Amino acid sequence: MNRRQFLKASALAAASTLAAPYVRAAEAARKYATAIVGAGWWGNNILRCAMEAGQSKIVAICDVDDAALARTAQAVEKGAGDQPKKYKDFRELLAAEKPEILINATPDHWHPLVTIEALKSGAHVYVEKPICHTINEGKAMVKAARAADRVVQVGTHRRVSPHNVSGMKFLRDGQAGKIGMVRAFVHYGGGPESPQANEQPKGVDWDMWCGPGPLRPYNRRIHPRGFRGFLDYANGTLGDWGIHWLDQILWIMDEKAPRTVFSTGGRPVKGKPVNGPEGQTSDAPDHQVAVYEFENFTVSWEHRQFAGNNAEKGETVGCYFYGTKGTFHMGWQRGWTFYPVGGGQAVHQEPQLNNPDQQNIRELWADFLDAIANKRRPVCDIEIGHRSTTLALLGMLSMKLGRSVQWDPEKQTIIADDQANKLLARDYRTPWKYPE
Repeated sequence: MNRRQFLKASALAAASTLAAPYVRAAEAARKYATAIVGAGWWGNNILRCAMEAGQSKIVAICDVDDAALARTAQAVEKGAGDQPKKYKDFRELLAAEKPEILINATPDHWHPLVTIEALKSGAHVYVEKPICHTINEGKAMVKAARAADRVVQVGTHRRVSPHNVSGMKFLRDGQAGKIGMVRAFVHYGGGPESPQANEQPKGVDWDMWCGPGPLRPYNRRIHPRGFRGFLDYANGTLGDWGIHWLDQILWIMDEKAPRTVFSTGGRPVKGKPVNGPEGQTSDAPDHQVAVYEFENFTVSWEHRQFAGNNAEKGETVGCYFYGTKGTFHMGWQRGWTFYPVGGGQAVHQEPQLNNPDQQNIRELWADFLDAIANKRRPVCDIEIGHRSTTLALLGMLSMKLGRSVQWDPEKQTIIADDQANKLLARDYRTPWKYPE
């Protein structure tokens, strides 16, 4: 089979494989009592797909922001005809509504506690990536999922995107030869950052938003949508975008963990972080490089938030797989392209993405429903999400330490390094308790 035939066959196979569970879900009569915690931009993308699939009765919405609650309740009434109850505390929602499915689209620092409590209440959970803020939280989430025997799907939807699936098959079938190195990247523009004034929150329970994380002054740069740039609540670009592409590498290369990790980065362009009574800047690095050493290949991650232009070939996001037969670029909005050694004709596949926001949540939700119905592990099971999240968090941990670390994937600890192992967890703010 030549490359063109392979491309056509793999694309058709991927499309049929992904379409099947979605069709079954839409035709089924079973409806699950479904609730969402975190009714922001991305949470509404997930909720929209849940309503479109036709197997959810939206019984409740939870958010600490009154405006988000009202907006989402209106969207549900219009989109599904349901009249969900509104909550500002997820514990009250779980106790009163006992949902069968819970969508967890909170900021990163809330993913562990909300997921674990939902599992204890008997719900299946769709949780956004990254699954946690520190590595030991992820371990606790896997433990809770197995103890509850519930399905937990992680929102790494690129594992079901048609062009990602066919690209994975292309690489696994050896079409690019032996892969010796992978480079993952996100290059976006930006510049120096000045403090933004703190405010009194209006209609937002800010203490609850901060939850187990530190209580900082309210600032619109943090909420809504900006929390990923604040290390108290997230892990910057590596924790946000990095997990998507690092997950692709683990999946395609059929690996679980690296042996050694080193990372460096900083804020030479954005400037020194500010967190004062009058105003704040973000504090995540404006650029970062991380190197992951696996048994038979090396991975490098790089991101920057400056010099945004078209000086480099290809998309501003994705990963390059460097093989003995050529270079394969796994991208996002432009699909994937293989450039053969010797300058032969490139092979390309366009993406099949859903709007808004160019994603494949619909297909991932279909797999989630099918996994619940057939009592199986989903495509993006919590343990898979934990491994990918761990990869990103190890990069952040190394950068904070200023040196490399050696990872033991069986014990899930850093080898012979007490100082580094202390960073696998963090203290929670009272009264919240770190999960075991």
